[in-house]
Amino acid sequence: MQNHDLLHYLRTHRQWTSLSQDEVGLLIGGRSGMQVSRYERYLQEPDLQTAIAYAVLFHVPIAELFPGLYFKIECRTLQRIQTLARKLDAATPDRQTARKMQALMAAVSESLSESGEWRWEDCFEVPS
Repeated sequence: MQNHDLLHYLRTHRQWTSLSQDEVGLLIGGRSGMQVSRYERYLQEPDLQTAIAYAVLFHVPIAELFPGLYFKIECRTLQRIQTLARKLDAATPDRQTARKMQALMAAVSESLSESGEWRWEDCFEVPS
């Protein structure tokens, strides 16, 4: 099973590139390294724009840069997919419902194929 305890690898990548917190702060659009420090110490989660800036800066996909956060969001989304799929399964079958089910199953299948040893049960251990 993958270790999803670590929410991100921001400090690891910053140190690997030898960039200071102030330099990273400037590069991701901040004013100082104080914000970078808050992200690295898990005191604050970066917004989407900042997460993308980090991914661009370090040449790392968001899912790899923020594995714990990605996993938490993925699980919540998959749980909602399961809920909607149950509702659709009980509905009168028609072309639109079939299209919806196909999209939902593709999302589930994609998550399973990308995550290696991923198990559905892991999602139920994720705190909200």
